[in-house]
Amino acid sequence: MNLTIKNLKIILLLVIIGFGVGIYLQDLQHRKSTENAWRANRFNQEHFNKITEYNGKMNSRNWRVLRDSINRQLDSFMILRFRKEMDSLNALK
Repeated sequence: MNLTIKNLKIILLLVIIGFGVGIYLQDLQHRKSTENAWRANRFNQEHFNKITEYNGKMNSRNWRVLRDSINRQLDSFMILRFRKEMDSLNALK
């Protein structure tokens, strides 16, 4: 096959278009993941604020009860986070 200037320009144009389409599709996926991350962060922030509120109410008389409550909150928080990660991994399959 003779590679002429015209053929090289066509090949270069196809490569540039391919990169453009790839970058566009990557940007779409990035926007989706960013939106999901913001949604999850809002939920996590609310959860963290509740834990901080419990921590502010803690004193020497109710320390054990509130400490156990905080531990349960953190445990459920970690379980929910793990489930979300697993759901997103399973959705990729």
